[in-house]
Amino acid sequence: MNTQAGLWIDHRKAVIVLITSEGEEIKKITSNMEKHVRFAGREGGAGEDVSDRKFGNHLNSYYDEVIAVIRDADSIQIFGPGEAKGELEKRLEREGLKARILVVETVDKTTDRQISAKVRDQLATRSLP
Repeated sequence: MNTQAGLWIDHRKAVIVLITSEGEEIKKITSNMEKHVRFAGREGGAGEDVSDRKFGNHLNSYYDEVIAVIRDADSIQIFGPGEAKGELEKRLEREGLKARILVVETVDKTTDRQISAKVRDQLATRSLP
């Protein structure tokens, strides 16, 4: 079955749109994280190292959940406002899924409907002769 995936992602949540011949499905994954705080003037401090490590480990688990949902997609579109989209792209490359990534684009907050429309529009554009 041909599956197209598009997602909007930041460090707090991912909204994933899966489009198949059977229809469209929207899944949401939350990271359950607060915004990552960087401590000014405390570079190299032990507290910062522990905080950064916890933040990184939590993000890795979050990205693993997202990848589990989109792993079998034939094409993947990634949208988002900040660093998370690039971090996810790098993770997908390490997983051997780079060839499936159609687009990585900076997009501010959007509604679920806007994300779905963006994924459908990208698919329509790709299928034109």
